[in-house]
Amino acid sequence: MEKQRAFLAAVAAAALLLSASPAGHAAPAGDAKGSQPAPVVLAKGLLSPLHLSDGQDGSVLVSEEFAGRLTKIARDGSKSVVYRDAAWDVAGTDRRGRTIYIAESQGAGPMDPRPLAGHIRSIDADGKQRTFGDLAALETKHNADGGTSFGFKNLPAACAAKLPKDVPISYKGQIDSHPYGIDVYGSTIYVADAGANSIVSVDVKSGEAETVAVLPARPHTFTAAEAAALKLPGCIVGHTYRFEPVPTDVKRGPDGWLYVSVLPGGPEDPALGARGAVFKINPDNGRVKLFADDVMSPTGVDMDDDGHVYVASLFGKGVLRLSAHSGKQTVVLPGVLTADVDIRGETVYATVNSLPVPNAAPDGRVVKMPLDD
Repeated sequence: MEKQRAFLAAVAAAALLLSASPAGHAAPAGDAKGSQPAPVVLAKGLLSPLHLSDGQDGSVLVSEEFAGRLTKIARDGSKSVVYRDAAWDVAGTDRRGRTIYIAESQGAGPMDPRPLAGHIRSIDADGKQRTFGDLAALETKHNADGGTSFGFKNLPAACAAKLPKDVPISYKGQIDSHPYGIDVYGSTIYVADAGANSIVSVDVKSGEAETVAVLPARPHTFTAAEAAALKLPGCIVGHTYRFEPVPTDVKRGPDGWLYVSVLPGGPEDPALGARGAVFKINPDNGRVKLFADDVMSPTGVDMDDDGHVYVASLFGKGVLRLSAHSGKQTVVLPGVLTADVDIRGETVYATVNSLPVPNAAPDGRVVKMPLDD
């Protein structure tokens, strides 16, 4: 992609490597403390299991995103490959009935120089495949966040001159698309586009894609301790940086609103605190409201019938439940590098150890445990 989506991209990358190092790697899922039951491991040895969706038959679909692979975990733990194409980034997955839906993309991120491409792929019970919903074309034509300002506002020129060259001082949203999380509701697929900073709807029948809403910038005012920790000039202390919102997942709630997990852009680890959020969006008019703030690195979201929101906290403590009434955060499934979450009945499913350790065999896992009232 052309734009510099991450403030201090090098710092964010370093944080990612640190979190995925052996010292930060997740212990086996059975290592839960206290009276809380230990998660049950359904599968392990997965490469970057960043997305999952559970099924009524007890199986779980897992997107091994770095491998371009969709894997099915049967009730007995056996694994089978449903779809594989290493040329594509295979991201969010969902299913309705016996049809599977996947978000795929190319050209997203600084490591992929290919032109932007992205769509929804469906696979029916007979294995017939179809692609529809040209998400990259939608973003290229409309640039959803093109009217949004990011970066510092009114930073003195003398201070701006002291910033590293890879820090964008101020800029408008640029053309980018990375369809990441999806939710299928009726004949509509809602897509969290982490590149466009928007939520998109795709009509299953016609294949037409349109922007539902654009997420707002995420402002952060720097402290002296944060500037020092990130090796940035002290003159930025007290100044506010408007980070890009990065929608990672979407779920239609029982109240008809869309609930969206949003990373804050820039360092996603605790370097600048818990800056992630969950927003709610009215799909009929695009109205955006903040549901919960101060959430650590939310990368997956789901809901139960009571309206409680469940978030996979990638650099946090595991799966968090956000109360529908108070927004209070409670850990319901402990884990490290928890990338996605799915709720079925009274059971929570999650992927943990989701980022690979360099020079080690993949150890991503799918786990489950009963919800505690």
